[in-house]
Amino acid sequence: MKTKQYLLSTIAIITFLISACGSSAPSTEVPMAATMTTQDTPVAGSAMKIPAWYSASFVDARTGESFAIQDLNGKVVLVEAMAIWCTNCLKQQGQVKALNDLINKPDDFVRIGLDIDPNENISNLKTYVETKGFDWLYSVSTKDVSREIASLYGDQFLNPPSTPIVIIDRHGSAHPMPFGIKSTDDLLKFIQPFLDEPM
Repeated sequence: MKTKQYLLSTIAIITFLISACGSSAPSTEVPMAATMTTQDTPVAGSAMKIPAWYSASFVDARTGESFAIQDLNGKVVLVEAMAIWCTNCLKQQGQVKALNDLINKPDDFVRIGLDIDPNENISNLKTYVETKGFDWLYSVSTKDVSREIASLYGDQFLNPPSTPIVIIDRHGSAHPMPFGIKSTDDLLKFIQPFLDEPM
């Protein structure tokens, strides 16, 4: 009898928790501000914090110059998690290249290929970028950055063949795109509202 009461009580508690906690999904938008430098800095008017990866220093494989996501505030930023060996990534980068040809404001639109394979390095990435003729920012992710990206946007972001892309709007909010290869038209349709948005 006690076992039956215990079982019924446990089922009732689990049902309550599922109905109370399962009704809303967490937001994937992550605000940023140009002056933010640490993940402990709160966003004005919000309890959310800046992701540490926005202030991480990256090295552009093509030029050797350093940059950070937070330095690009006010621009629309496309970040693709990729790897040199990934054929889907190469197809996706071809679509991104075609997208750039369609957009009239290249200074307002920044593309970043972020190599998340821990076995690849900046020298190999530079050779890849030069061989393929890509003219946008490419860098190798650190383990900490990859870990945070997976934590914020899902583990699938560490799977290059799923062609993970996140768009960061002019205000610093992150908008992950659906997984899979996105056509130039799909990319433009998703990004255009952010490009049209005033600063």
